[in-house]
Amino acid sequence: MTMHPIENVLPHTAPMILIDSLDKYDEDTGICSVMITSQSNFYNVDTQSVPSHVGIEYMAQTIAAYANANQLDNGSEVAIGFLVSSRKYQMHCTGFNLHSTLTIEVVKLYSEANGLSAFECVIKEGERVLVDAKINVFQPENPEQFLAEQL
Repeated sequence: MTMHPIENVLPHTAPMILIDSLDKYDEDTGICSVMITSQSNFYNVDTQSVPSHVGIEYMAQTIAAYANANQLDNGSEVAIGFLVSSRKYQMHCTGFNLHSTLTIEVVKLYSEANGLSAFECVIKEGERVLVDAKINVFQPENPEQFLAEQL
């Protein structure tokens, strides 16, 4: 496992990189973290939190960071993928509170040869589960060609 800066494993640019770091990964799992500050994207001054529905993007970015770190370790390049769907997105809070540090964990359930994968995902603060879901993603072999064909 090579520690990669988050901006090196996400095909995003600021300000749309929402997570702070890729903390750990292997062939089947990835763990990222984010600290909620008043500068966090989607921060609501009135509630002093980021709405918990933003967690789906935290999960998607953790999946991307995990996948791209593994690709870099295997000599490939960072590639884009697509969030296809979410099953059973369960929010156990209304928002992620100011100054909280969240841990986003993803575990690959399966990966098909056509680029479709499924992940079990959870967002925690300490040991408390704030959000959990199953996320399906698609990473085509040639993303640019795939996008051109969709137009």
